Amino acid sequence: MTDSLPSLDAFRAALAAAPLADPQARDAAMARNGMLTKPPGALGRLEDLAIWYAGWRGDARPRLEAPQVVIFAGNHGVTAQGISAFPAEVTAQMVANFEAGGAAVNQLSQVAGAQMKIVALDLDRPTADFSTAPAMTEAELLAALNAGWQAVDPQADLLVTGEMGIGNTTSAAALAHALYGGAAANWAGRGTGLDPEGVAHKAEVVARAVALHAPKTGLEALRCLGGREVAAMAGAIARARALRIPVILDGFICCAAAACLAAEAPEALDHCVAGHVSAEGAHRALLEKLGKAPLLDLGLRLGEGSGAALAINILKAAVACHSGMATFAEAGVSED
Repeated sequence: MTDSLPSLDAFRAALAAAPLADPQARDAAMARNGMLTKPPGALGRLEDLAIWYAGWRGDARPRLEAPQVVIFAGNHGVTAQGISAFPAEVTAQMVANFEAGGAAVNQLSQVAGAQMKIVALDLDRPTADFSTAPAMTEAELLAALNAGWQAVDPQADLLVTGEMGIGNTTSAAALAHALYGGAAANWAGRGTGLDPEGVAHKAEVVARAVALHAPKTGLEALRCLGGREVAAMAGAIARARALRIPVILDGFICCAAAACLAAEAPEALDHCVAGHVSAEGAHRALLEKLGKAPLLDLGLRLGEGSGAALAINILKAAVACHSGMATFAEAGVSED
């Protein structure tokens, strides 16, 4: 497995050649699930999660012991349009907070027993203002994708990607609008706390940007409308697929990054589940487009990978029950 990809065509080829879940492991996990000391279906969605996880790990009785959380940070030139309630300087300040262990995602990662990594991407060099020019060149997009590709620990058995970047809900809204159409106002939300006038202005910027670039592919949308941290999340999710590492998707921004992969290859997100549905209004609609049902609905709207990090414990519980429970035969319990 290469540590980087030499071109966007190579990235597309990697997506096209991505491995599938192991059908033998999945079928064996289904058979084991049917023998566990519980009524059929009694653990509900936990059973489906465990079988899904087993298929991707190639093990009918897997363990989940080495989750990884990677937070990518980048700055956006589109903040020049006044689309955020916070200044761009907050990105670097929050990176320092992550590194000091002081953010919500630090606590949630620790509770989940996850290794956490922070990758800051050229914070002193924002992307271009995508309302007037493409956010990135092809070389910049490739560099960001590779930053994500390289950040994944091959020894991890689960991946969560999070982000920090003032202005990135505008980027996510633009990506969703470009990929799925509809009114820009349906994809633009409050982000870090815009008032109704601010949200309306944000929607106008999104509509103008998408009309200007009219991207035809997922990677072209990412180049024209994304951010370095958004592209890096896409790169990490793709690398996880290449390594058959399951992924828990976070909120609106993470799912917008993932949507760019799905636009390139319809099955690119089969190794992903949605950790939660956020309070950012368009996230639920985006999950519906991706065909992902969220594990949690707690009104979170922080980003940082926080909702997905919280959901690690749900998946851990599913795997623990599946792999740790006794079968009827092992426990000497009658099935009749």
